[in-house]
Amino acid sequence: MLVFSAVYTLVVLIVSAGAEPKSRNCNEVRAAYSSKGFNVNDVPNKGIQGAPLKVCPQGFSCCTVEMEEKLSQQSHSDLKVPVSQLSANLQSTFKQKHSHFDQFFRELLDNAEGSLNSMFVRTYGMMYVQNAELFKNFFQALKRYYASGSAAINLDSMLSDFWADLLERMFRLVNVQYEFSDAYMECVSRHTEQLQPFGDVPRKLRLQLTRAFVAARTFTRGLALIPEVVGKVSTVSASPSCVRAAMKMLYCPYCSGQVALKPCQNYCLNVMRGCLANQADLDTEWNNFLEAMLSMAERLEGPFNFESVMDPIDVKISEAIMNMQENSMQVSQKVFQGCGQPKPSPAFRSRRSVKETGFTGRFRPYSPDARPTTAAGTSLDRLTADVKKKLKHAKRFWSTLPEIVCTGERIAPGDECWNGTAKSRYESVIIGNGLANQLLNPDVDVDITKPNIVIRSQIAVLKEMTSWLKAAHSGNDISIDNDEDGSGGEESGSGCDSPSCEMDRDIYFSAPPNPISPYVDQVVKNNPSSTDGARMSQGSLVLAVCGLILALLGPHLR
Repeated sequence: MLVFSAVYTLVVLIVSAGAEPKSRNCNEVRAAYSSKGFNVNDVPNKGIQGAPLKVCPQGFSCCTVEMEEKLSQQSHSDLKVPVSQLSANLQSTFKQKHSHFDQFFRELLDNAEGSLNSMFVRTYGMMYVQNAELFKNFFQALKRYYASGSAAINLDSMLSDFWADLLERMFRLVNVQYEFSDAYMECVSRHTEQLQPFGDVPRKLRLQLTRAFVAARTFTRGLALIPEVVGKVSTVSASPSCVRAAMKMLYCPYCSGQVALKPCQNYCLNVMRGCLANQADLDTEWNNFLEAMLSMAERLEGPFNFESVMDPIDVKISEAIMNMQENSMQVSQKVFQGCGQPKPSPAFRSRRSVKETGFTGRFRPYSPDARPTTAAGTSLDRLTADVKKKLKHAKRFWSTLPEIVCTGERIAPGDECWNGTAKSRYESVIIGNGLANQLLNPDVDVDITKPNIVIRSQIAVLKEMTSWLKAAHSGNDISIDNDEDGSGGEESGSGCDSPSCEMDRDIYFSAPPNPISPYVDQVVKNNPSSTDGARMSQGSLVLAVCGLILALLGPHLR
């Protein structure tokens, strides 16, 4: 018996001696702690029994209270890094997409202006050059509307003024034998829409421009909003209870001497869902916003295609001018009946007769199916196809952050993992996403009665932008103002809120189904005898007018 007791005591002593270096030696902790940039002298050479730690399990430990405090600060940084990286990638992606679309739309406007200038100089010569500021102002107004919306430019009024001004200039040219007072020309301008001197082009172009510009600028603003929202949400700091939970998950294994031990996946999910509960509440409005952006992208590919409106705008305006050219006699007759017979010009002298008017040239028909590389080295179809993939990929970004963080090398698979207290299976139930689900979170103490103010404000921003996108989807501008404008605008648009918008892809220059019968036309009908006289006088003067125009411009055209 005595011999057996002695042998047992010896075995215990040997086992204890062999186990001591493994359990009480803190060399691995010293190396890992030093690799984080901390002073290695903070770590005891051997484990301390009964250290008064605030987060990690008390008892035997390689940590001191001072080490625990430093590791808590480190855990705050470690928690932020993967979320910041994912957020930065999302920001970078959509900053780039916004830049591409914005550059494309602006270059397309510049190219359209240059194309019109080149065509009109070739076709109309000095007559265009002398009136070029009208078209320059037209494009400047379009650029301002793209940049600032209806807060800067009322698109309907601008287009009405453009056509009225163009009518006034052309009316003087085709009636050069008369003198017109300012009051008389105001009368002409007031009847522009009734007269329809340019055919149906102004109505259709207004509809196309409104839809295309509202869609383009709203979509571009939406792309700019994504990195703005992500950037502001990224500034939200982790709560003290979240930092405490992260410390327990990431560095309490250090204190127990198990520096290589990683957290269990479900344990990591509960910690991250508690820490990112407020961010997850963005998800509903975030997804609604992205759906609205995808719908807007489809509009840009179809009936609201900015490229298919701007690329042939020179052809469309020249078509309107030719309509006026061909109908100048009828338009003049109606004006004379509605506004009165003008006085002959004393300076008018007929020098020769020709059969041509000052306006010559026919233009190629425009095919809406053509999608060339028109600006910024790409086309709208290519841009939208690419951005749609990115928008779809960004869905559920906030609610899936915990799953993305709790993967790979950050966690240990199976049951050989840190569960918050020891190396063992994690037994707690996995909590859902969002603030309301955190009431029963076993690992993070979350106050569900105090939602984060920054995140709530971004939810409101996303809601507002979604409403703008839905309005733009129907062709309505509800005034998205630039920050520098600081003023509210007014709602305008096509009023298109039905599926017929989808069918209205090719509305180029067909005759209107129900043309407006102008008031001045009614005057002519009521006085047919005067019509005959006016027609005869107009017919006898048209050749003289053309002769004068060519005589005046001949030296310049040569």
